Amino acid sequence: MKKIIIAFYIFIVCSFIQGAAFADCPAHLNVEVRKLRSDETINLCEAFSGKPMLIVNTASHCGFTPQFKGLEALHKKYTEKGLVVLGFPSDDFGQEADDEEKTAQVCYLDYGVTFTMFSPVSVKGSAAHPLFKELAKQTKAPTWNFNKYVLDSKGNVVEHFSNFTSPKSKDLQAVIESVL
Repeated sequence: MKKIIIAFYIFIVCSFIQGAAFADCPAHLNVEVRKLRSDETINLCEAFSGKPMLIVNTASHCGFTPQFKGLEALHKKYTEKGLVVLGFPSDDFGQEADDEEKTAQVCYLDYGVTFTMFSPVSVKGSAAHPLFKELAKQTKAPTWNFNKYVLDSKGNVVEHFSNFTSPKSKDLQAVIESVL
């Protein structure tokens, strides 16, 4: 009986802590997003609350698509320090595959991506996903594919980098290290 009471107490405390963490999560991260080529959805707050993030709008058929390799390298380099890399395919610039299977092939097979990729979303204008509306509000909307947004552990954008900034950029990595 004592073990049941202790287990219940631990459950209550953990639930309270988890609830407090979600309460601190900003509205733009409290969204459900479907994973690429999957029926599984992820609530960004539940999955990544309290973690710094690198959010990137991607495309499968863009001159910047090879940046997937560099993004994967950042993921491998910083994931143990707490960084979460999130990719959001978008056809807003007419360079995303017509179906998710092709997008998944480019990401997972062609470039070996292991960081979380989501189903395609709009990233600019009135049709933009709420997350990208807030990123644009805090900095600027993507003007092309592979814009990079570094968020601190509270969900605030610390820095925006354009598509021309390579994932190998020392400036990008310095900002990432500043939020870890």
